[in-house]
Amino acid sequence: MNLCKAITRDGRKILVCGSAKLWVEIGDLDADPRLLSNILHGPDPKGRINALTHGKTLVDSTVIGRFLPPLDFHEVWAAGVTYLRSSQARQEESEGAARFYDLVYKAPRPELFFKATPSRVTSPGQPVRFRADSKWSVPEPELALVINPQMKIVGATIGNDMSSRDIEGENPLYLPQAKVYKGACSLGPSIYLIKDPSDLADLGITLSIVRAGAEVFRGETRTSKIARPLTDLVDWLGRENEFPDGVILLTGTGIVPPDNFTLAHGDIVRIEIDEIGVLENPVA
Repeated sequence: MNLCKAITRDGRKILVCGSAKLWVEIGDLDADPRLLSNILHGPDPKGRINALTHGKTLVDSTVIGRFLPPLDFHEVWAAGVTYLRSSQARQEESEGAARFYDLVYKAPRPELFFKATPSRVTSPGQPVRFRADSKWSVPEPELALVINPQMKIVGATIGNDMSSRDIEGENPLYLPQAKVYKGACSLGPSIYLIKDPSDLADLGITLSIVRAGAEVFRGETRTSKIARPLTDLVDWLGRENEFPDGVILLTGTGIVPPDNFTLAHGDIVRIEIDEIGVLENPVA
C-alpha cells in the first residue's frame, strides 16, 4: 500500500492511497494538515487507511495535478558510507580523510547527519539544485526510511541527497555545506507502507540522468548491498535523541557517477525504487 500527498488540478490538497494510475482519497489536508502523521504514527496505519477509505470511490490519476513531499513536520536525516561503492568514492574525493571514511564504513557507529527541514524538501517534479560555488555536484539516490516517534520503521520513500563532492572532499568538516542547502533534498512521490523492515531488504534502485534528451548516466544497485541492518541505523539515530513529529532517514547511496561527471542546469534526475515508484526532478 502506498500513500501520497497531492494537489488536485482544482487546487485541493489531499492524501491518497493506491497506485500510479488509480487512487482513493483518504482525506482533505487543508482540513487536517497532520492527517499523514496521524496515520503513520498510529498503531495500525493500514487498518486506519482501510477505515478512512471504506466506501470511497477511486480518483483517476488525471485528477492529480502534482505530488507533494510525503512528510508533515518530519526532520530529514541521512546516513553516509553505508555501501562499499560510497566508501570508495568518499576515499577517492578526499585523500587526506580516506582513512576515516574507511573506518566509518567498518565501525559499529554509523555516520549520521542532519539533512533538511520540511520547508527545504523539494517536491517531485520541482527543481533540485547544485551549489553555485561547487564545481562537482551529483545526485545520490537513496532509500528513505519513514520512522514514527517510537523509532519504528513504518514505510519508505525515495530520496535524492544532492551533494557537492568537491566541497566535502576539500575538507570533511565542510560536510554540512556540501549537503545542507536550498534545494538539496527531494523526497517522494509515495510512502510504501511495510509490515516489517525485511520488506525493504532487497529492493532495486536505479538512477538515470538525462541531458538534452539523451541519457548521460545510468546506474543500478540494490538495498541488499547496504552494509548495516536498517534497524541498526534507526537505533543509532534514536540514541540520545527524540523525534516527536517522526523522522525520515536517508540510508546512503550505492550509485556514484564517475569522477569526471557533474550535474548541469537542465539535467533531469530520475530515481526508481521497487515498490515505491519514480522520483523525477529537473536540475537548476
